[in-house]
Amino acid sequence: MSCSLLEFCRLQELRTVRDFLFQSQKIEPAENKNPTADNELSWDTSDWESAWDNGENPEENSTSTTTVEEETTGQGEPWLQDCVVSLSPCSDLLVVARDQKAVFLSAKWRTDDSGREAMTLAVSWSGILGTEEGECISSAISIPLASQKRSSTGRPDWTCVVVGFTSGYVRFYTESGVLLLAQLLHEDPVLRLKCRTYEIPRHPGVTEQHEELSILYPAALVTIDGFSLFQSLRACRNQVARAAAAGSDVVPPPPLAYKKWGLQEMDTIVDHSSVGVMTLCVFDQMKNASILGGFHASVKGSPPAMSQYVTVGAGPYTGFYYAVEGSSQPLLSHVALAVASKLTSALFSAASGWLGWNKNKNEEEVAQKQKPKVEAATPLGIRFGLPDSRRHGESICLSPCNTLAGVTDDFGRVTLLDLARGIAIRMWKGYRDAQLGWLQVQEERGDREHSPSATLPRRHALFLIIYAPRRGILEVWAMQRGPRVGAFTVGKHCRLLYAGYRLMGVNSVTSQGWQLHTQQVCLLDPITGALRTVNIPFHLALSDKKSERAKDMHLVKKLSAILKSRDVDPETLENEAKSVLLEIKHPAIKKQALESLLSNRNTPVSCLTNILCALNDTLKEQAADELDVSLPQLCSSQLKLLRLYSDIQQLQSAADTQACSDNVHKKAEAQHVSQTGVLYPYLLNISPQQDSLDGIEDELSRVGPVLQRYAQFTSKPSVSFAQDSPDSPLPVQAFLSQMECTEDGEVKVIRRSEAEWSQLGNFLFWGCLCGRSPLHKVCDTLQQAGISPQQLLCLLLSVWLQREKETLQKPAETVRHLHTLLVALSNMKGAVEESWDPQSVSPWWQQIRSTCIQSHNAAASLLAALVAHRAAKASITSRADSKLQSEWEAVSLELEQWVVCVRQLEDVLVLQTLLLVPSPQGGAAAQCSIKTLLEGGTGGIADSVSKWVFRQSMEPERLQEILHSREIPGEDQQEQMEGKKDEDDADRTAELLVAVCKRFPHSLSPDMLFAHCCWEYVVQWNKDPEESRHLSVAVEHLKLISSPHIQLGISTMMWSTFIVKRFSAAAFLMEKVGKAPKDRLCRRDVGMGDKAMTFFLSCCVQLLQILMEVTGILVKNQSPLSFLSFYADSATEEVPAPELSVEEAWTGAEGPASIAELALEQRGVHYPLVQHHCLLASLLHAAMSFSVKVKPLSLFDSKGKNAFFRDLTTIQLMPSGDMDPILVSMRQEFLLRVLTGWVQAIDEAPNSSPLPSTGPKADWWPSLCLELGTLLQVNPDILRRHLVCELYNQGLDLRAEEVMLEVEDKDVLGSQLLVLTGQRLSYSLLHSQSQTQTAMELLARLPPTLCTWLKAMDPSELRSPLIPLPQTSRLVSRLVEMLPENHAQYSLALHLLEAVDVLITDD
Repeated sequence: MSCSLLEFCRLQELRTVRDFLFQSQKIEPAENKNPTADNELSWDTSDWESAWDNGENPEENSTSTTTVEEETTGQGEPWLQDCVVSLSPCSDLLVVARDQKAVFLSAKWRTDDSGREAMTLAVSWSGILGTEEGECISSAISIPLASQKRSSTGRPDWTCVVVGFTSGYVRFYTESGVLLLAQLLHEDPVLRLKCRTYEIPRHPGVTEQHEELSILYPAALVTIDGFSLFQSLRACRNQVARAAAAGSDVVPPPPLAYKKWGLQEMDTIVDHSSVGVMTLCVFDQMKNASILGGFHASVKGSPPAMSQYVTVGAGPYTGFYYAVEGSSQPLLSHVALAVASKLTSALFSAASGWLGWNKNKNEEEVAQKQKPKVEAATPLGIRFGLPDSRRHGESICLSPCNTLAGVTDDFGRVTLLDLARGIAIRMWKGYRDAQLGWLQVQEERGDREHSPSATLPRRHALFLIIYAPRRGILEVWAMQRGPRVGAFTVGKHCRLLYAGYRLMGVNSVTSQGWQLHTQQVCLLDPITGALRTVNIPFHLALSDKKSERAKDMHLVKKLSAILKSRDVDPETLENEAKSVLLEIKHPAIKKQALESLLSNRNTPVSCLTNILCALNDTLKEQAADELDVSLPQLCSSQLKLLRLYSDIQQLQSAADTQACSDNVHKKAEAQHVSQTGVLYPYLLNISPQQDSLDGIEDELSRVGPVLQRYAQFTSKPSVSFAQDSPDSPLPVQAFLSQMECTEDGEVKVIRRSEAEWSQLGNFLFWGCLCGRSPLHKVCDTLQQAGISPQQLLCLLLSVWLQREKETLQKPAETVRHLHTLLVALSNMKGAVEESWDPQSVSPWWQQIRSTCIQSHNAAASLLAALVAHRAAKASITSRADSKLQSEWEAVSLELEQWVVCVRQLEDVLVLQTLLLVPSPQGGAAAQCSIKTLLEGGTGGIADSVSKWVFRQSMEPERLQEILHSREIPGEDQQEQMEGKKDEDDADRTAELLVAVCKRFPHSLSPDMLFAHCCWEYVVQWNKDPEESRHLSVAVEHLKLISSPHIQLGISTMMWSTFIVKRFSAAAFLMEKVGKAPKDRLCRRDVGMGDKAMTFFLSCCVQLLQILMEVTGILVKNQSPLSFLSFYADSATEEVPAPELSVEEAWTGAEGPASIAELALEQRGVHYPLVQHHCLLASLLHAAMSFSVKVKPLSLFDSKGKNAFFRDLTTIQLMPSGDMDPILVSMRQEFLLRVLTGWVQAIDEAPNSSPLPSTGPKADWWPSLCLELGTLLQVNPDILRRHLVCELYNQGLDLRAEEVMLEVEDKDVLGSQLLVLTGQRLSYSLLHSQSQTQTAMELLARLPPTLCTWLKAMDPSELRSPLIPLPQTSRLVSRLVEMLPENHAQYSLALHLLEAVDVLITDD
């Protein structure tokens, strides 16, 4: 890879610039530009120079036809050479000036005709800069100033234009031409402005250079510190912006701090370079001291720091000046101290008045006539120089590393100076009016990866750029004594723009992480308006072998750039890639480039083939000893694969479907045999193959309904990306990445991802399966390529299984094509071994079975198995006939495997069809295969169906109904199904479930399915305890299990695995709070809300009740709690354990045991311990339901507390005997509160309406409290009497009368009800809002004793005082019947009865 000129920008409005600067003046020809004659000592170069000058330039002539300003400017009008031109290092501002006028061109982005964005430089400002009479612009530079924002990444904040005038003034402007600062530093014309900015030191020992602006006068040099200049310019710009916003005058800023040196002992100075601060080594210090001071000179202890300045001109030709740091104070230092605060403090106006600024208009007019005072320069003597009396230097250009400099002179020479030693080390001749520039190239990271110095900092290479305008040539020379590495023929009127600096205002801290976007050297062509930069690879600075390797690496990168480009046409891509590959020398790098070319997706097949053919021919011509063996092998192998890809592609693109028919196929094969003499080995068995397909229609018709239903579920539309479509063409790069040629010439397919594998299978076989491609030609091509039939079979089965939806659309046709392909592959060499032992299973057919067993595509797997079964049968039969013997054992062994496989695949198809039924919950359907079902163990099938039941949200009763329907005879079942025509979808789902259960009579027996459903629901509840319905449904499924052994085991496993931990947490939480906890506490300790915890405790009670009932059945005990509705009659005989079995075809299941098997392995539970936990669960449930304040564990003694939450299978020490009366009293109080809560809860329901079966209003709560009272040693009669009183208190007289019949102690109940009756009557007579006259008269007629008693009653205790009088009369009548005549309050009851009767009669 060589040097190149890259255009990065183009100038606009060049004609406008020229017209403004020259104002219709006639542009002088180039020959009159330099009036100085050649030096008399220079030799005659007219012969070869005229040849350069007059010779035609093909490149220039070719480019001149496309110029932008061809009609306005010509090559004979070098108007730009008479202008001062300066380009910002960031290439965002170009200054063109002449005399007093200047034009600023700023960067803009525009879109060309092709739609691509390109940067241009357009005129942003033009005007007159000179203010003094007769002054002209003599020099200008554009300095970009860095941004001080933390988010800056290296782009400049703004650009300052510094202009020097012949009057000695130096003025600073913004990009828009606004004057910021002007200062007269010397009264002579400004010759040259140069800038030095901060550069990060590449090595630890390099002195860090400070920023500086240097201004050259004919006999003086002024330097301005970069930091103070940066701050002053920023302050001036802010001041101008504020003044413009406020509409006020701009306050003139203070002068700049600078150093001024008077350069002595040199006749003429025309250019200079400020090298920067340097420190001599000790030897050089002693040498200089001896030369200057003689033998007795004294030497300082440490070498002083010096600023080095190099000037060019005459007498001497080159001068070296050294200013020792600290030897002279900077001029106007007292002003510099106040620069930072002049613009913001009151000292500014005082200093301004002192220095003559900010005066009134009259004073300003006087000031204009008088020039400012100019400080005298500090003399600086020349240290040494390069004397050449007749040579006059014209320019000097400092290298970026500050160690070299290029000097041009009037002899047409370019001299290279070593600034550290002060000597000329190289000289070029024949470069009159040359323009110089430097380019520093950094080593790329990839070039050092294999280098031993990879950990060291990256190297830099230095190149000198020489532009010879007389010859119209641009050359690149490697430093210091390197060859010319590049040359370009350019125009004769260009300008080489080299800034030599970057951003000002950067330091070692702010530059961290910055990426400075600057151009080092630019070539401006005024003819085309193009700005071009020189691109030089680093390897050109190297030599010999290293240079060749680096060049090869750059060629690889060039190839990568070409491949990444999207706008390159195939022909250009082929030519470029071919030239690059042939140009690379190193075999390893050439191999790397070839691999990158082959992996590129944008390269067409024809292009790759042509490139590989050319490369292969080149490699054959090389000598064997100079050639790497692996490269020709790679080339030949990839060429072989490309041809295989092209052949397959041509066969697939053939649209002649008739060639796939049987008759035409036979003719084509016969013609092929006659022409080539090659007989396909698979044609020998045509008739058995045709016979083997005779019964396939019967098989398809048998499984047709299930296939149709399966296809309905799988053919639903889905969203996918276009690039993931199986119909997308296979790129040649993907084909090559999956193919590998072995040493023996065979092709091996590399299996990567499943998507890539399926894509390759689609490319090879899908056209054959659809009937669009000639099957046997494709197989013949693949066999001749050397691909093993096993890999081809794997690819065929992969595409068959993946394209299941398409194959089910035309199953008969695709099955026939699959059969043909399968038989063709089976008869290939190496498919079925000739020495196959009949006593064993064939590996070929076993591969097909293994693929079908592992596939989740049930329909495609079944069809493939049916086809393979018949093909295998035909193959085995033909082998037996050919050997003239009957191998019944071999035939039966192989075919038995196929029979089992087909049976299993039919079962899986029916099961998968059921699993594909859409779920109300949404989500993807579960996938199953023979392998997953066998690995799932004996319960894998039931587990899959239970998950489906959960996703369908099927009620347990509905599942029981469907399972019961499979036992109904076919006619009755048909009549039952026909009677439900409104539920088509549900009936179809039920039919599918029944069909699955019939195919798995043992694995999906009712008990097995209910057990797995129960376990699935409790697992789902454990994932989200807030879904308490899941636990309730799990308990319902548990109740439907008919086997008590399985029921007992499932209950025990549920309790120990999921329930007991949360149950104990709930008990401890309620014990801690002493009441029903709030929602937040429940979520924190139990993991569910308060409502969910109430439901959870109800399910715990039911689960423990089931445990108690099942235990009672198995141990011939009767259940102690008979109030639950789901209890069945207790068995009196021991029930035998069920025997679990699986279907014959699924006996090979290997995996975990089923839930039913695990349940049968569980130990029996300890009945009293279960009853103990059931008692606690009932108490907790009651407390949560009615928000009763209680500490549940405190209702038990120490034995009872210790027995809680133990393993139910262990025997614990349980409470026995009479309880402590205090505990009994606490228990009684709790139960009474529960009954009160229940009465208050049912108050909203009418007396006649039935109560619900669940929740706080359930009708079984009183019975539960009575049962609990018996277990807790509480007198049940007390609970009944309390319940009767609470019901009458609530106004529920009818319910109270029902309970009253069971009360044993009538006397105590009568006394309690007498008080309640008195409260009702007292409210009616004394406290009612509507007291009638009859009631008042009755009250007057009552006996004093009764009247006093009624007045003593407090009706506020009644929760429902507004009771109809007939109900109260009925209650009093019951009282009279209940109380004996000798009772103390019997007479009072009679008086109450009379009073109530009178009230009723009056009403």
